[in-house]
Amino acid sequence: MDQGRVVEAFRLEAGQLARAMTEVSVAEWGLPTRCAPWNVSDLLAHVRVVIAWLPGMLAAPAPIRAEVSAVEYYRPDDRFAPGANAARIALAQDHAAEQLSGAALADDFDATWQEVDRLCRAEPQGRVVRTRHGDPMLLSEFLLTRVVGVAVHGLDLADALGREPWLTSQAADLLQGLLLGPDGAAALERLGWGRLHFLRKATGREPITGEEALDVSRLGIRWLTLG
Repeated sequence: MDQGRVVEAFRLEAGQLARAMTEVSVAEWGLPTRCAPWNVSDLLAHVRVVIAWLPGMLAAPAPIRAEVSAVEYYRPDDRFAPGANAARIALAQDHAAEQLSGAALADDFDATWQEVDRLCRAEPQGRVVRTRHGDPMLLSEFLLTRVVGVAVHGLDLADALGREPWLTSQAADLLQGLLLGPDGAAALERLGWGRLHFLRKATGREPITGEEALDVSRLGIRWLTLG
């Protein structure tokens, strides 16, 4: 995965999310999302938390080599167990509660993603980092997982707010490649799904029928374990 391409997709997608959050009214910050028990404020706080790991990772010594890809990062192990999910929920809620207002949270997210973008752009191609779960990964592969979080939860936030999705084509391209591999466009054509429709189904945002599940299985789509 080209590091520059992932960094640029992160910049564009995070920037779109940040701009959308400046338009959220005081009352809308408390709206529920499909990611229960999070409301809009909690969910944006979660996205901020998961990208805020990067500065510490980049400041730490680099592992000798990468051993885990973005696909392998989503393996169903303890990181997605009930206890880990409960901690993830609480961490986001605590961060949201620390902010003076929704507008302050939006400003905090904006500052955080821009710092992450700046730091990642300064890193050489092939930079290896260690995740908080202990995985040695290429920065490009780990940052791809952050693009997933920003993009997919961006869909959740848009739906909660009754807005049109703001998913960028750059982020959508990366997610399609992660889920479908290099022949993603052909797979989507065989399914007869648009890209946004596919991403909603592939990430559990829309139900999938038994017939669709068979089609997906025949195409070898990579289902990811998401917390």
